[in-house]
Amino acid sequence: MSKRDLKKYLEGLDKPQLEEQLLDLYDKFRDVKTYYDFVFNPKEEKLVGEAKAKIANEYFPVKTKRAKLRRSTAQKYIKHFLVLGVDPFAVADVMLYAIEVAQKYSARREMRYASFYKSMLNSFEQAVNYVMANGIIQEFEPRLNDIVKEADKQKWENKYEFGRVIDML
Repeated sequence: MSKRDLKKYLEGLDKPQLEEQLLDLYDKFRDVKTYYDFVFNPKEEKLVGEAKAKIANEYFPVKTKRAKLRRSTAQKYIKHFLVLGVDPFAVADVMLYAIEVAQKYSARREMRYASFYKSMLNSFEQAVNYVMANGIIQEFEPRLNDIVKEADKQKWENKYEFGRVIDML
């Protein structure tokens, strides 16, 4: 069904029928419930706190001994925040936090996987592009520079690429 057809269908419904449809969607689809819960009660600080705790747990697990090092955990939260329309400052904060936690981990333990460094570079490029697109570069530039310095300090194999990305600013 196209958007045009949907609009035509919805115009043919009266208010009680529309309300019933929305309530059915709310009951049947978790994403719809999540969206409306956020719209009417946006607890961004709580969401950001939960995301940061999960991301930190990927590198410094509380219950198990072995770190999982999954970038996908952070990406899942970032995507979810973008869908909900969370404040760009909060999204950028989580993006940079994920890289900073990974750097803390790699400072303690040498990483032998090229995929780790490539993944962190992808995350960094995504964060830089996001803060530039949202016009919040001034607020996050110190953290971005610290990430580049830390990659250089730890002698990451792609440290020059981090510098190249930050030079785009």
